[in-house]
Amino acid sequence: MWTRTVSFLTPVWNYVDALVHPAAQSDALTAARHRSFIAPRLIGSFVALASFPVYIAFRGVPSLLEAFVFAWLVAPILVAYFLSRTGRYESAHVLSSLSLTGLVAVVAWCTGGIGSFAAIWLVVVPLEASLSASRRVVALASSFALLAAGLLLTLSSIHVLPPPSLMDGGNGALAAMGIISAALYATGIALGAESLARTSFWLLYAEEDRYRLLARNMTDVITRHGKNGAVLFVSPAAESLFGLRVSELTGHGMFDRVHVADRPAYLTALADAAALGEPRSVEFRIRRDGDRAAQFVWVEMRCQPLDRAGDQPAEEREVVAVLRDVSERKTNERALEIARAEQERASAAKSRFLATMSHELRTPLNAIIGFSEMLTDQSLVFDSARKLEYAKLINDSGRHLLSVVNGILDMSKMETGNFEITPEPFAAGTAIVSCCDLLALKARDCGVEIRTRIALDLPEIVADRRAFNQILINLISNAVKFTPRDGRVTVGAHCEGARLVLVVEDTGVGIGEDDLPRVGEAFFQARASYDRRHDGTGLGLSIVKGLVRLHDGEVDIASRLGKGTRVTVRLPLDCEGERRAADPIKLVTERAHELAAAANFDVHAQGHQQVKKSA
Repeated sequence: MWTRTVSFLTPVWNYVDALVHPAAQSDALTAARHRSFIAPRLIGSFVALASFPVYIAFRGVPSLLEAFVFAWLVAPILVAYFLSRTGRYESAHVLSSLSLTGLVAVVAWCTGGIGSFAAIWLVVVPLEASLSASRRVVALASSFALLAAGLLLTLSSIHVLPPPSLMDGGNGALAAMGIISAALYATGIALGAESLARTSFWLLYAEEDRYRLLARNMTDVITRHGKNGAVLFVSPAAESLFGLRVSELTGHGMFDRVHVADRPAYLTALADAAALGEPRSVEFRIRRDGDRAAQFVWVEMRCQPLDRAGDQPAEEREVVAVLRDVSERKTNERALEIARAEQERASAAKSRFLATMSHELRTPLNAIIGFSEMLTDQSLVFDSARKLEYAKLINDSGRHLLSVVNGILDMSKMETGNFEITPEPFAAGTAIVSCCDLLALKARDCGVEIRTRIALDLPEIVADRRAFNQILINLISNAVKFTPRDGRVTVGAHCEGARLVLVVEDTGVGIGEDDLPRVGEAFFQARASYDRRHDGTGLGLSIVKGLVRLHDGEVDIASRLGKGTRVTVRLPLDCEGERRAADPIKLVTERAHELAAAANFDVHAQGHQQVKKSA
């Protein structure tokens, strides 16, 4: 039976759904309110109009008042049509209240004024308007009802209206019809209110369930904040992001885990969102509790005030926030910054390289080309002394070019790991004296004195002789180059345990604190206090550091601007032994080869002894 009733009413509900304005169909609750407004008015009016012939059959020819009442029943249909066409829900309620008030006032006017049976219908007017969920509509409907009641009361007090008489047949039938119609209308309002309430409940439940499911399965953390940033709600995703239970984050638990340096920005974003009513975004670090130790991760928080908190004071507004782990993005940004800095540094190094090479190569090449052209020019006649001088200049320029090219090649080999050293034993003291003697003439020409402080008991060193000499020559040459006239360069050497300590100290221009960390970079030249530019490729200290590193040594540079520079090099006395100790696999392999060779030698020796005995 129930199934039949439902199937019978299905076309009616489909027709009512079709009358809902398209603007209201996007929201389920708004569509339900439109249906609860349209359905009872259409059904009530059509039922009343359908009963009109039956009423005439029993009552006979209707009176003027009865005809007016039945004609007025068309008004709800017109109001429902207005809502269907315009979608203006509140305006439709106002028109419905005005229509009902007008009908009640006219019927009461004709049937006794304020004492009429129809006057009670004035109470229904604001009750009907309450379904609109609008204070403005209820206020207007109440005003209509009070105005009609006041008018009827005034007219009744001055005896303008006829007294109520419900005992005669006409008025009795009219009263019965009014009561029945009021009951039907009240039933329609009650059904509409119940349907609207049920729909609102289920929509709210479905919406809450949808958001609950969304918050439970989102990887981002959703939080709701009250006064002073206190956390009122935290989504379950916080357990995976922060590594602790949700209950530990409520209140000020989240604030206590924000990095101390980021707490002002965190509170400022929440306060601005609550005070200004606008979304805010901030990035901060928050402590994550892990299995081993706590660590800080970067999160991005976007917060905005709740819609319902718009009329509340700023200090009372609640704020909802979404937190997302952006540690990976921060890492990528940092890597990008490092890569950009490396690119800029590489570009600057390239520019320095091109500028340096253009100067270091162009000057000797111009000298070589110029003097060679002069010597080959048959129109010019030079004596032997002048030719010898020009030939020497060409030779010096060629040697300078060769040293520049060798320096670049050596630096390239060391950077690519293709530079190999050949350790051999030699007297370190003799090598140091030889390097100093080699640069004595250059120092004398520059007005610089070279002094030596070499320990008498300096032992032999096992290292690459060529690399050792190059280290000293580069250090002494740099010291002479950056030392003004009447200056002094001191070269010292002594032993500290199993290490040889080389010290090259000068009284030159020194190096500034800003330039000191960069000394030793390829093609970098520090500036003196008076911004003097010196010739050179800037590869000297870079090559020194590379060669010392290949010997498992250390380089230490100390300098004061305007006072001088001190470079300390520590090399192992036995470089080959250090390399073997650093590579145990190679040590075992070489030891195996030595034992095999010894065993082979013993076999051969025993064989020779046996041959001698037999002979």
